[in-house]
Amino acid sequence: MFYHKKELIEKAVNIDDPNPRFAQLLLEQFGGATGELTAALQYWVQSFHVEHPGIRDMLQDIAVEEFSHLEMVGKLIEVHTQKVDQTEAFSSTLFAIRGKGPHFLDSQGSAWTANYINEGGDVVRDLRANIAAEGGARQTYEALIKLAPDPKTKEVLIHLLTREISHTKMFMKALDSLGKLDDPFFGNIQPDETVDLYFNLSTNGQEDQRGPWNSDENFRYIANPVPDQK
Repeated sequence: MFYHKKELIEKAVNIDDPNPRFAQLLLEQFGGATGELTAALQYWVQSFHVEHPGIRDMLQDIAVEEFSHLEMVGKLIEVHTQKVDQTEAFSSTLFAIRGKGPHFLDSQGSAWTANYINEGGDVVRDLRANIAAEGGARQTYEALIKLAPDPKTKEVLIHLLTREISHTKMFMKALDSLGKLDDPFFGNIQPDETVDLYFNLSTNGQEDQRGPWNSDENFRYIANPVPDQK
C-alpha cells in the first residue's frame, strides 16, 4: 500500500531567482540514467528477488526514500521554471516545448528508459550494482552542486548527495552481513584454476606497476604471458 503525504521528506524547496537553464541540468536527476526514478524502481524490483527479510525491507525502505527524493528534484525543477516562460533563458531550454516543471527526460532531452535499471535476480550482484548506482548519482549531484545558481538550491542538492553516501554505506553493510563485501565469488558454479592468475598485459618498457590487485600474496603474477599459459 502506498499513500502520498503532501510535504517533502526533507528541506523546503524555496529559491529567490529561478533559473530554467539550471532546471534543465536538474532533469538529469529526474529522468536521467543516474536519477532518482531509476534508483527507486531498481531497488524496488530487486526487493522481490530477495529471500532475506531484512535486506528486502532495506531495499524497499530505500526505494521509497528515492521516490521522495524524486519529488524533491521535481519540486526544484518546478520552482526554477515558474514565472519565467517569457524569458530568453526559458526559451533556450527544453521547457519551451515541453512546458514548465519536471519531465521524464535527461538534461539533453532523451526520454527515460527502463534500460537504465540494473537488476539481475541475485542479492549479491544487485547490492554491488546498487553501490555503483549510488556512486553515479553522487557524482552527478556533485557536478550540479558546483553549478548551482543559489545557496538554497545548493543546500537541497547537498542533502540529496549526502543520502546517496548513506545508501552506499547501507548496501556495503548488507553485503558485509552476507560475507560478500570483498568476496568476488557468488553463485553455485565453481571457478576454474585460472581464478588466481594476473596477466601483465599492459607494458611500455618501463617498470611494471604492482599493488594489492596483482601482488604475489593475492595472485599468481604472470610477468610475460604466452598463449594458453596457466
